[in-house]
Amino acid sequence: MTIKPDFSQVVPEHLGHIHFIGIGGSGMSGIARLLIQSGHKVTGSDVRDSGNIEELRRLGAHVAIGHDAANLGDADTVVVTSALWPTNPEYVLAQEKKLPILHRSQALKYLTTGKKLISVAGAHGKTTSTGMVVTGLRQLGKDPSFVNGGVIAEYGSSAASGSTDLFVIEADESDGSFLHYQTAVALITNVDPDHLDHYGSLENFEREFARFANGASDFVAISSDDAGAVRVTKLIQDKRIITFGEHESADVRIINLDASGARVSFELSYFGGNYSATLLVPGKHNAINAAGAFAVLVGLGLDPKASLAAIATFNGTQRRFELHGEVRGVKVYDDFAHHPTEVLAALSAARAVVGSGRLITVFQPHLYSRTRLFAKEFAEALALSDEVVVLDIYAAREDPEPGVTGALIADAYHDQEKMHYVPVWDDVPAAVAAIALSGDFVITMGCGDVYRQVPGILKALEA
Repeated sequence: MTIKPDFSQVVPEHLGHIHFIGIGGSGMSGIARLLIQSGHKVTGSDVRDSGNIEELRRLGAHVAIGHDAANLGDADTVVVTSALWPTNPEYVLAQEKKLPILHRSQALKYLTTGKKLISVAGAHGKTTSTGMVVTGLRQLGKDPSFVNGGVIAEYGSSAASGSTDLFVIEADESDGSFLHYQTAVALITNVDPDHLDHYGSLENFEREFARFANGASDFVAISSDDAGAVRVTKLIQDKRIITFGEHESADVRIINLDASGARVSFELSYFGGNYSATLLVPGKHNAINAAGAFAVLVGLGLDPKASLAAIATFNGTQRRFELHGEVRGVKVYDDFAHHPTEVLAALSAARAVVGSGRLITVFQPHLYSRTRLFAKEFAEALALSDEVVVLDIYAAREDPEPGVTGALIADAYHDQEKMHYVPVWDDVPAAVAAIALSGDFVITMGCGDVYRQVPGILKALEA
């Protein structure tokens, strides 16, 4: 089992030389980037090279591939994630040296102190919604700092320093760390059940979201449609609340929605005015994300028409229905969806794009606990596909559970002739290539390392 965050660790006034264990992820690399830009010496390590690591090296960070106690060097402060195993040699040495070991959320809080913080939380939709808020503010000349969980396509980065006091972050609820920020504006995209391995029950999960909302000093923007969000809204006390969604009670109401093509069109009704937009990204879920971002911008006092026009320039984030190539008439996409609701939304959007082509989903389950709890729901969501290839589970921070494999999802699928369970990693590209025909769309899906299958799939299609 991975480490538990120690939020009682006092954050030093001066961090000195900061070493990141697992520096390559979007969130960690974004925090590291801003700390470098603020003048800190930053080093780090990770299990493999990546574009994020190449960028950090370009900025001056020394990053080692592979974990070794020697990587710690003369670090004054260490930053970690909840996905770190307690046997990691750099972590063990940092403990022996009694160095301050900060969870990444504590390092992010350090960066955001004194700023007007907009925190985006929710079981899904956070990365896109954060990207939309950032894009909208930048287009309107507000130039916020930001740290997102994915690279915003237009800016080519998951993080940047801005010139104003506004700071936008994707606030992770998976381990409760979203409660530790000094949030001014809270955007809650939804409160769909997830991370119950950490929270223990749905009631605890929703209670912590209510704590997050009640901690916002200025206002809360929250979904009017998601059942969990509606229950959380009832627990918010003495706060300005802006609701958004399709429900007739929503303050920001989505009307005249058309998600039938490669771009989603809709109108937002807000305080007697109607404002229309066509996004550059597909899917009903992205119209909902845009409505949430709109709620934040108008809540900050920005003009409604200009706000929606600015949000509509958002051009996506990496690993969200991202096209990687086309071989033999087969297009290969990648997507981050890893919860049944996300899978359903992503495949609904994909279905609108593919037209008459077949949709082949290559799905990698993430976490043993999530697979055990939602195997049936995953199978139902994946039914929007014409063919499905299921991989084995990406364990991330969890130990294996006896009897819990990707087969739980595969066995629950409604049409076994269209289901292909491929537990051996190296067998996946050939299995996909054997299925795909010209005009088909292949989409790798999951928040583990399934994206690493894309080059192999493209090569197998060539063969």
